[in-house]
Amino acid sequence: MKVIPLAFDSFGARSMCTYVETKDVKMVIDPAVSLGPKRFKLPPHPIELRKEAELWENIKKYVEKADLIAITHFHYDHHNPEDVEIFRGKKIFLKHPKENINLSQRNRSAFFIKQLGDLPDWIEYADGIGKEFENTTILFSPPVYHGTSNKLGYVIEVIVDDGKERFLYSSDVEGPSLEMQVDFMVEQNPKVVFIDGPMTYMLGYRYSHKSLGDSINNLVMLSEKTDVETIVIDHHLTRDINWRNKMIELFKRGEEIGVKIQSAAEYIGIGESLLEARRKELYSKSPVS
Repeated sequence: MKVIPLAFDSFGARSMCTYVETKDVKMVIDPAVSLGPKRFKLPPHPIELRKEAELWENIKKYVEKADLIAITHFHYDHHNPEDVEIFRGKKIFLKHPKENINLSQRNRSAFFIKQLGDLPDWIEYADGIGKEFENTTILFSPPVYHGTSNKLGYVIEVIVDDGKERFLYSSDVEGPSLEMQVDFMVEQNPKVVFIDGPMTYMLGYRYSHKSLGDSINNLVMLSEKTDVETIVIDHHLTRDINWRNKMIELFKRGEEIGVKIQSAAEYIGIGESLLEARRKELYSKSPVS
């Protein structure tokens, strides 16, 4: 199985877009990329805008060669309703647009489906389903909270199993701090996991210290109770320049039991580019009139 992160926050923009290829399928999960509209009371720096455009071009290249597309929820860093021509002839697994969804995402999903029209080969609502493609099985979790409550809606986690190994994509669980989010992960016993880590850049006002502690405990449990070899933690987590210090307990436990803990950038061997976390620095070093 080939797993390639295409755009992640550690690459310089908000995304979790991932390409997965087995002998039977080529799939892109959550083909989209966006920027935080405000950070440190500043809009995106031109360097961020250029990086976003670069990452989107790379995503489109992989979508072109993919058979399947999975969209786990309807935030703009996970789906793009403005450039839908890329989905022509594709098979799309979609988070259910009307069930287990908040009002904002319900409206976005309706607009997205309208934009898609008859471009895709087919669309299937993926919540809790499994599909087999010869020797490859793709499983979707039941809907779980986007974060610590249903305020931001629900997401679906993804498993790709090629008969030899399993890959797990968590989507936006912001942790995972809750049993409903981590139970599916442990049950599926993946080898490689891509996880949206805790939202530590909002620690203390929109993300609690308790949720951070629960997330670390759950990730340690995932490391200990499964055959996982690599945990990639990124997305919300890498909007914090000091994210490693916040996750030191997980790094220590991973080292003890031989589980690799890393960002998506590290996973593919490139330097981290935490542009949103460095936005103030970008404006200081490269002023914008």
